[in-house]
Amino acid sequence: MFSFLKKKKEEEKIEEEVLQEEKQELIEKEETKEVSVEENSSKGFFSKALSKTFDNIKSVVPQRKEKIAFEDIEEMLIEADMEYEIIEKAMDGLPEEITRKQLRHRLVMLFEHAPEVDLSNLPKPFVRLIIGVNGAGKTTTIAKLANRSKNDEKSVILGAGDTFRAAAIEQLSSWAQKLDVPIIKTKQGHDASAVAYDTISSAIARDIDNVIIDTAGRLQTQTNLSNELKKIVKVCNKAKEGAPHQKLMILDGTQGNTAIAQAKAFNEMVGVDGIIVTKLDGTAKGGALFSISNQLELPIFYVGVGEKQNDLIEFSPDDFVDSLLDEIYTTEQ
Repeated sequence: MFSFLKKKKEEEKIEEEVLQEEKQELIEKEETKEVSVEENSSKGFFSKALSKTFDNIKSVVPQRKEKIAFEDIEEMLIEADMEYEIIEKAMDGLPEEITRKQLRHRLVMLFEHAPEVDLSNLPKPFVRLIIGVNGAGKTTTIAKLANRSKNDEKSVILGAGDTFRAAAIEQLSSWAQKLDVPIIKTKQGHDASAVAYDTISSAIARDIDNVIIDTAGRLQTQTNLSNELKKIVKVCNKAKEGAPHQKLMILDGTQGNTAIAQAKAFNEMVGVDGIIVTKLDGTAKGGALFSISNQLELPIFYVGVGEKQNDLIEFSPDDFVDSLLDEIYTTEQ
C-alpha cells in the first residue's frame, strides 16, 4: 500500500513538472512572438502605407522572383517616382539579372548620405521648430509629435507660431485640447517670434521636457517668410541658448519630387536638421523618399501613414527597403 502511494506521488510530481515545462514553453513562445511583432511593426506600417506604390511596382514585376531583370528593376523604380539620376546611381554596375541582396545593398546606400543624429542627452526643454508649406500637414504632424512625447512619458507644450492664418491657431488649439497639453497662442497677425519666446519661457518655468513650435508656411512673399523664420530662430536662442535644437521640415509625400525644391528653399532660409514626410498612405510616389534623402543629404526622422494621432512612425531605411523588396522577390533561404 505504501509503495503504491509513493509511486502515485512520484507520478503526480512528474506530471506537474511536465505541465510546468509546457507552461514555460508557451510563455517563451509568446515572448518570442511579441518581439517578432515589435520588430516587424515598422515594416508592417510601410507595407500598409505604400500600398499604392506597390500596385505600380506589381504592374512591372507581377510575380515574385529570385532574380529580376535589370530593365524591370529600372522601370519599377521609375514607377515608384524615384528620380532617374538617382536610379542610374543605384543601378550602376549591377548585372543583367539582379538578386535581392544586390539591390538591397544599393537602395539602403542611398540613405547613407544623411548624417547620423545623436538624440541622447537632450537639453531641457528640447525645442523643435516645425517648418513647411501650408497644406503639407504641419499642424497634424505637430499633434502626432506631441502625442509621441506623451506616450514616452515626457511633458510637452505647443506654440501656435503660425500667426498668419487664424485657422492654423484654431486647429492647433483644438489638438492641444484633445491631447490635454498646454499651448501658447496669440491673435492672427501678431508677432510669431513673441509666441516662440513665450512658449520656451513657459516651458522653462513649468519644467516641461519638450517644446514644439509651429510656423507660417506662406506669407505675401518668400522674402517675408525668410525674414520671419530667421527672426523666430534668433528669438528662440534668446529664450534658451542653443534653441531651436531641431528645425524639422514637413514634406507632403503626395508631391513626390516637387517637395525637394520646397525643402531646398527652406534649407537656404534657416537650415533644416531633418525631414518628416506626411501623407505617405495616399501616394503612389514612395520612391521619392530615396530622392529626398539623397539629394538633400538630410535624415528622414518620421513618416506619416494616416490621419490618427498615432499614425507617425520612425523612419527606418532598412524596413523601408525591405518592405519594397518583399513585394518582388521570393524569400531568401
